[in-house]
Amino acid sequence: MNKPYYKRRDFVLYKSDTLEFLDTMPGESVDMIFADPPYFLSGGSFTCQSGRRVSVKKGDWDMGRGMKSDYEFHRAWIKACRRVLKPEGTIWISGTYHSIYQCGFALQANRFHLLNDIVWFKPNASPNLSCRFFTASHETLLWAKKDRNAKHTFHYELIKSGDWHGDFLKKKDTQMRSVWAINTPRPDEKKFGKHPAQKPLELLKRIILASTNRGDLVLDPFTGSSTTGITAYLEGRRFIGIDQEEQYLDLSIKRFEALNKP
Repeated sequence: MNKPYYKRRDFVLYKSDTLEFLDTMPGESVDMIFADPPYFLSGGSFTCQSGRRVSVKKGDWDMGRGMKSDYEFHRAWIKACRRVLKPEGTIWISGTYHSIYQCGFALQANRFHLLNDIVWFKPNASPNLSCRFFTASHETLLWAKKDRNAKHTFHYELIKSGDWHGDFLKKKDTQMRSVWAINTPRPDEKKFGKHPAQKPLELLKRIILASTNRGDLVLDPFTGSSTTGITAYLEGRRFIGIDQEEQYLDLSIKRFEALNKP
């Protein structure tokens, strides 16, 4: 396995190509995976951010290479994730319509069993500038387990009875439904800078508490600014994050080290 880019307690980051790194990991060693892979939507279009018109190009890593190549990429990394997951392990994948359907098909092609699709509704989503189609205000999360017959982790009572402040769709002491109302990252979550696809801590907290136990190993193969890792650490889980971009690994380190400052 590669030398860590950063390691502190149970929070470990690697600078590597995802497929190359996963190939070095021991099989059946990971309890849960959260993946937010490239959406391949970067190009010449624009979106609204903080009231300003900005390009949607996130970086060369988000540039599509055609439908077939993009699908083969998703199928390959999902296959690699299957090898490192424990038999009872689960995987979460986040995406928009640009990528999530390919990821869903790739999950099934790799013999995963789909458990849920979750709609993450963003009450504070940015407006649509073109006024030519509906305003995008959600992402889709897929939750799947490696083995259909294995007993996966799901903390039903915790999720049902927990205090999920801010989610006006969740009623007290009722089953949590598959539509979650969670705002995009707060300003304090971006004080050291931000990743263009950064997820809110509240989203990852719900996912990690629902589908892992304390001490479990959580893997994020596209860690970005490591919201997954920050949340895993705060909730007593172990974490491995992989990314090729030093600027986002450095951002992850700043976020993590700020947790331990008085």
